[in-house]
Amino acid sequence: MQIVRGRAPDTTPTQNRTETFTGTVWGDPVLPTTAEHNTLNSVTFTPGARTYWHHHTGGQLLVVTAGMGWVCPRGEEPQVVRAGDVVWVPPGEQHWHGGTADTVMTHLAFSIGPTTWLEEVAEGDYLAAVEVAR
Repeated sequence: MQIVRGRAPDTTPTQNRTETFTGTVWGDPVLPTTAEHNTLNSVTFTPGARTYWHHHTGGQLLVVTAGMGWVCPRGEEPQVVRAGDVVWVPPGEQHWHGGTADTVMTHLAFSIGPTTWLEEVAEGDYLAAVEVAR
């Protein structure tokens, strides 16, 4: 058993995630990455910020802890998520998630197995999705 008091020990402080995110996104590792590449992070998206398209070998569980945002599987319309919502993304499903155009969202992201990062969600595609979701 391991108890973590707020964040993974011996990890870097809150990071502005830039490599696979658009906009300002703050991430904190809650637990150290396991040998199986499982991760648990608290991630805060500012308005308009989002992940790139990606998928997870074993799936991903998102628990929205504050604010409101969107999750969007490839080829579908974005779905609104709010504090208290839980999202299960099945293994291999390409998707993105982030803040709405005018709200902040924080979620816990439990990623099972390796994550495969794909291309950036194009600004035009994001704005078109936003209009459909409204």
